[in-house]
Order: sequence, then structure tokens, then C-alpha cells
Amino acid sequence: MAASKPVEAAVVAAAIPGSGSGVGGGSATAGPGTGGLPRWQLALAVGAPLLLGAGAMYLWSRQRRRRETGARGDASGLKRNSERKTPEGRASPAPGSGHPEGPGTHLEMNSLDRAQAAKNKGNKYFKAGKYEQAIQCYTEAISLCPTEKNVDLSTFYQNRAAAFEQLQKWKEVAQDCTKAVELNPKYVKALFRRAKAHEKLDNKKECLEDVTAVCILEGFQNQQSMLLADKVLKLLGKEKAKEKYKNREPLMPSPQFIKSYFSSFTDDIISQPMLKGEKSDEDKDKEGEALEVKENSGYLKAKQYMEEENYDKIISECSKEVDAQGKYMAEALLLRATFYLLIGNANAAKPDLDKVISLKEANVKLRANALIKRGSMYMQQQQPLLSTQDFNMAADIDPQNADVYHHRGQLKILLDQVEEAVADFDECIRLRPESALAQAQKCFALYRQAYTGNNSSQIQAAMKGFEEVIKKFPRCAEGYALYAQALTDQQQFGKADEMYDKCINLEPDNATTYVHKGLLQLQWKQDLDRGLELISKAIEIDNKCDFAYETMGTIEVQRGNMEKAIDMFNKAINLAKSEMEMAHLYSLCDAAHAQTEVAKKYGLKPPTL
Repeated sequence: MAASKPVEAAVVAAAIPGSGSGVGGGSATAGPGTGGLPRWQLALAVGAPLLLGAGAMYLWSRQRRRRETGARGDASGLKRNSERKTPEGRASPAPGSGHPEGPGTHLEMNSLDRAQAAKNKGNKYFKAGKYEQAIQCYTEAISLCPTEKNVDLSTFYQNRAAAFEQLQKWKEVAQDCTKAVELNPKYVKALFRRAKAHEKLDNKKECLEDVTAVCILEGFQNQQSMLLADKVLKLLGKEKAKEKYKNREPLMPSPQFIKSYFSSFTDDIISQPMLKGEKSDEDKDKEGEALEVKENSGYLKAKQYMEEENYDKIISECSKEVDAQGKYMAEALLLRATFYLLIGNANAAKPDLDKVISLKEANVKLRANALIKRGSMYMQQQQPLLSTQDFNMAADIDPQNADVYHHRGQLKILLDQVEEAVADFDECIRLRPESALAQAQKCFALYRQAYTGNNSSQIQAAMKGFEEVIKKFPRCAEGYALYAQALTDQQQFGKADEMYDKCINLEPDNATTYVHKGLLQLQWKQDLDRGLELISKAIEIDNKCDFAYETMGTIEVQRGNMEKAIDMFNKAINLAKSEMEMAHLYSLCDAAHAQTEVAKKYGLKPPTL
């Protein structure tokens, strides 16, 4: 079984076939303490040595300060700013903002004093909730203020924008904030107020640029701006993904990916090798040659293509069997649905899965497998109730099917129902004692429970459990990979590195393990070159590994190489296996674009690696 993706959002990864991290396709490896954060916010959340920029940074900064301050729940350890609803006296001091001395000073001071008096009167109206009168006073202050008094004038515009905001006149808010920012380009209040106005006006791109500037200027210290950035990135991502996914060209994953997916099932009839009775007589004596199956069975032909790893022809051959209503129609429907899921076409997969599930005369293992895969699909679509119903139905109709408990256990991990997950893994192990994968995942579930509960004795017990699993099943790559993730959490970096090496020795063609190991080099040794070398190796092994492109892009964001980062994210977008995954990747890409624009406009950049 392939090593799974790293600590990442469970629901994002859930049920993406072959991802190595979702129900119905590998291991559920949502990391301890992630709290269900979207994966784009955790893409490089691997410790203090990394300085994250817009996109990957927003909630990473919040999570880091939670750890540093011991805050819980609502991130109460954060430095919080006010709601920014009230007007202000003066903007932040700026060079050259003082009153000049010399001829004409007395007259100029009188003009500025009268402007300040009008502003102060406006502030009183504002506090009394008389916003129209406040606007009149701020307008008077703007007209009286000497034009060279940029900072004072920007304050008057910002205050008027605050009054317009109370009246929900969003266009006027944006216009006045723009004036304020033109006069004082790093004016945080005006930038944030304009960002909120752009949000109300549905100008998402402009909103993102403003709030990105605010986050950088505030050093990612304010929860409000980070949450707004998070919100608009998600909205932009969803919009773009919806359009792109609808018109995308189906793309078959790599052979390694597909084999990894099928290896997570032990009671799956359609993935089993062809039986002797399925081969034609003339082929029974042929050795070392491709099997030739009876021409009248599209399903058997599809199985032959499975063995040859000629995956692109499987859907069409299954369709022949279904159209002919042949002997293997149920198997063909299930195999076709599985490959629809693998290429990311859930809409085409669902009718086939529905049909198999409704075929009462079909083999019960076929129906149970269809329920597992449909339940996985529902979880990926963020419908956990429907997902749970399907897994429970599978357990009812085929209670001796170990796959049901294995994959339902993963679902329970994703839903943070760890005790129930452990019970399911135990049942899977009872039915199949040789299931190394279930035993490794049970250890990970127990570890996660101990880690989130900060129970040191249980953590040690879970770590000991990992040792027992890899000793008992030394050929289980997943055991080493999950153990390495737990070791990384415990900052036992050297030992984690050894575990990844063992995983690579067992599965040298597993791209995701190289990405894990590369990220470990960044956290452990701050060795950027070595980290990038390993991630590049992952792409060399599997040029369809979206996880490698995504990680490479996130690192390039932090190096300040925005153009290369955007290229990496776009490659990952084209490989995305679900609309949800695509939305996450667009969020990363949009964050990089926003940083580029902010750098051009204001010269603002977060620290780079």
C-alpha cells in the first residue's frame, strides 16, 4: 500500500480514489490536531523554520500562536484588533506629516484646525449614530484640509467611509477608502474597510488583494483579516473549480496511483486476478503472453486490460458488457463506476453504483463494495450522513466483509469519532488477522486520540504499537509512513527519516513518500535544496502526482518565486481528481496571484525563505 499524503484536511482528502488518504482508497491520515483545517492552510505547516506567505500562512499563523500561547478553541491567544467601526482622530504618523514652519504657516494652521474641528464634530455625530450628519462634517473637513496634508486628509476620507459603511453604502465606502489609500498607501484601516466593501460588492479579486496587503502589514496578527482572506480564497476557489471541473478533460491517474487504490481492498471481486474459468482454452497453456479472453465478454476483456495495466480501455469494454446485458453485467457496472471515480467523474459513477446496489440477485460482495465506494464519494462531496448510511448498509448486508470495517474506520477518523474507528479496525483485524494496513491505521487512530488529548502515556503506548506493527509486518510500507508522521509530530526527526527510507525501499516508485521526506528535510534541517530535490524526484517518478506539484508550488511561494509557484499550482489543478480538490488548489494559486499584485502596488512582501 502506498504511503499516504501528509497531515492534511481529512474531508478534502476523503474518498478521493487512490489518493492514499481517503475512505475507499487508502489511509485516513488527517494529522493530529489539524482541527479539520483546509489543506491549503496546512500545505507547509511544518514548524517555525518556515515563513509562510499569503495562502498557506493565514491560519498557520493562528495555529502557531495557539501552540505558543496555549490558547484553545477560538484562538483567544491572538492579538485582536477592534472591529474598526469607529472613526479615528489621526492616521498613523508618516514622515513629513508635521506642521511646517515659515511664511504662511499661520493661515495654513487655521485651515487645518478648522478641518480638524469639523472632523471632531463628525466623530460626535458618528458615536451618536447620526451617520448622515457625520458624513456632512467629514465632507466639510475634506474641503477645508490643505491638499498637501496627505495623512490628515486620508483620515477624513477613511472616517467618511466608516460612516458610509454604517449606512451600507458600499460603493461610496470603496471610493473613499481608495482616496485614503492613494494619500497614505499603507493605511491599514482604509485597506481593510475597502476589502470588506469589495466583499459586499462581490469584487472578490479586489477584496483578496486588499486583505492580503492588510495581513502582511499586520504581520498576520489579526484574526479578522485572516478570516476574511480565508473566506474570499475559498469562494474564489469554489467558483473557478466549478467552471473548470465541469469542462475538464477526464485524466487517468498513473498506474502506481491505480494499483495503490485497489490494494486497499481485499474483498473486491473486480480487482482480483482472472480465474482459470475466465480464460479461453487456447490461452490456458500460454505462458508469458498476454491473455486473450472470449470476445463476447467485454468485462473479461476489461479484466485482461487490468492485468496489462492498459487502463484507458477499461471503461469502453465494460460498457460493451453492460449494453449487451451480459453474464458479468454487475461486475462491469462496478468496474466502470470505479474507473469513473478514478478519473474524477462522480456524476457518471453514481448511476452505475446505484444500479449495482439495487441488484438484489448480485453477489453480496459486489453490492457491499459499491456501497463502500458510493459512501466514499458522498464523503468527498461533504455529505457525511449519506456516507455513514452507505457504510452501515454495507455492514448489514455483508457483516463478514473486512473491507467494510477497514474503510468505515477511516471514515470515523475523518469524522473525529476515534473510538468508533478503533472498534471498526479491531473488527477488520478479527476478520483478517493478516491485515497489516488495518493494524497500522488503528495505531494511527490511537495516536491521534492521544495527541489531541495531550495524553503523554497514551502517546507512548501508541508509539510502541507502531513499533510492534512494523516488527510484525516489515513489508507494510504504510506502517512505516504512518509511524514517520507520528515521529515527526514528536520531533523525532532522525527516526522519522529512517522510516521514510524504509518505505522508499519497499516502494521505490511511490512519489508521495518522497514528498513526505522532502518536507521533513525542511522542518528538521531547514535544508531547502534537499527538500526540493526530493520533491522533484517525486515528480520524476510520477508526473501525475498533484501532491508533489502542490507542495513545490507552496515552497516557491515562500521563496518569493511567484511565477514558478503559479505554474506548479496550475499543473496540480489540471490533475485534480475532484471539484473540491481543485477548489483548494485554486485557493493556493489565487493567494500567490494576490501576493504578486500587492508586491507591485505597495512593495509589500512577507519574509521569504
